[in-house]
Amino acid sequence: MSAPAIDLSDLEAVFPGRRRRPVRALRGVNLRVAPGTVHGFLGPNGAGKSTTMLVLLNFVPPAAGRARIFGVDTRETLARERIGYLPELPQLYPFLTAREMLVFTGRMFRLPRRRAAERAAEWLDRLDLAAAADRRLAGFSRGMLQRVGLARALMNDPDLLILDEPTGGMDPLGRKKIRELIADMRRAGKTVFFSSHELSEIELVCDDITLLVGGRVAASGPTSKLVPAGENLERFFLERVAAAAREDRA
Repeated sequence: MSAPAIDLSDLEAVFPGRRRRPVRALRGVNLRVAPGTVHGFLGPNGAGKSTTMLVLLNFVPPAAGRARIFGVDTRETLARERIGYLPELPQLYPFLTAREMLVFTGRMFRLPRRRAAERAAEWLDRLDLAAAADRRLAGFSRGMLQRVGLARALMNDPDLLILDEPTGGMDPLGRKKIRELIADMRRAGKTVFFSSHELSEIELVCDDITLLVGGRVAASGPTSKLVPAGENLERFFLERVAAAAREDRA
């Protein structure tokens, strides 16, 4: 049996707070994501979603617990080589063109220059950026920058794609393109783990969802089983968040 794409066990993350009081961003998070699936990661602002992603990327060390990717501890370089990551606000070099940005990224992943150029051209075309490939990023709209950021996340042909609000700033055509790409990755046996406040997008593409509230998992499982027949994901989300808040106050 293959190892989970993501395996979090009793994961804790703590940050310094005001007056030396630590802030527990993650509180005993347990989560498994099966390989080859699309997993939606939901929660209100401040729930700990981005912190979880940063732990997976080894940008934030866990205070306790364990985080593994395909059976490998996230602190090991081997685990991170299999990840593609799109942050909510991609940090790109505005003085480069889209093509230069992607080729540079490919070279960072040790791709030969010719192969990096080929992959850059492939993703520029697939994400409808070919016409703007040789324009400087400084003149790109937010939606276009988001697509360049996504192309950058795919340059190393990752087995696990982590997306933090991937459709931010995109028009309906851009969101449709992202949905198609996610479906293609699932068919190719890749794993997609993404966070979004666009619950309709989550409903359309996800096999499973996890709801995080206050640094804890409030619900996790197949979307079809968690959301009762006749209800939508938004109602489920609001009810579970309210219930978790009441439990915290009790």
